[in-house]
Amino acid sequence: MTYSDQAKHIFDQEIAELTKLRNSINGDFDEVVEAIAHCKGKLVLMGIGKTGIIGHKIASSMASTGTQAIFVNAAEAVHGDLGMISKNDVVMLVSNSGSTQEILNVIAPLRKIGCKLIAMTGNKTSPLAKDSDLVLSVHIDNEVCPLGLAPTTSTTATLLMGDALMVVLMELHHFKAENFAIYHPGGALGRQLNGKVINHMTRNIPKVQTNTPFRAILPEMSDKHLGMTMVYEGDKAVGIITDGDVRRAIVRTRDIDQLRAKDFMSKTFKRISQETLLTDALAMMDEFNITTLAVTENEQSTEIIGIISIHHIIDFN
Repeated sequence: MTYSDQAKHIFDQEIAELTKLRNSINGDFDEVVEAIAHCKGKLVLMGIGKTGIIGHKIASSMASTGTQAIFVNAAEAVHGDLGMISKNDVVMLVSNSGSTQEILNVIAPLRKIGCKLIAMTGNKTSPLAKDSDLVLSVHIDNEVCPLGLAPTTSTTATLLMGDALMVVLMELHHFKAENFAIYHPGGALGRQLNGKVINHMTRNIPKVQTNTPFRAILPEMSDKHLGMTMVYEGDKAVGIITDGDVRRAIVRTRDIDQLRAKDFMSKTFKRISQETLLTDALAMMDEFNITTLAVTENEQSTEIIGIISIHHIIDFN
């Protein structure tokens, strides 16, 4: 077996374990989501060692996506870091075995503080699971480590469960890209979202006239790669045609060759000033469930000088 074949076998083993974990997810997950979502304080992840590293990552991901969260090392907690935790917090204790002594040592003081305890563990019958209010199982049958000793599949399972929690909570909080820019201004996306429309829009505007035939409209939309075209009457923009307008026209019309742009264009379209922040442009797109905006020189102007698309703002490649 080559090294690459061995690597593929390792992937297959982990994927098989993760599939079993996926199939075991039940109402316990829902209860954990509800507990975190309705928490009046913050989510505190606690762990130690390699599992603690995963817990730290989960806390960081939560904090950057709208769920107030911190990580506290369990060993440091009993030496003063418990002061970061209040009775309004939800504490998630992460331990695959559920019997790590440093984790068990914090349960009693956390009970005195009065916060809710969630165990994320691979052992639902462990001391940790028995002493927690809620249990989120990350049980796997076998580590991919040939000795069964090094945390491998178990840490992957814990990370994936944390990702699942994060994404569900993101959607529950209606967290959008413009919110991400607020919490993550130093990252590439954050810096981009804090820019202005003028720096990302295209001035290569798709244009057709009101009397342009249906079959001549499609090439203009395709060539400009925006999935839309502005409709003009002379020099004045009077409407917009999007991919959705085209699909609806095909469904509703027997003879599309008789159609002209004016017959199926949307007469109203959203404008935005070139000086607007990209976060505000994204918010407008989200509010009206659209992916492009016509750009004007300023808020008073009606002349279209460009188009800003969601793909100009967020580089998906």
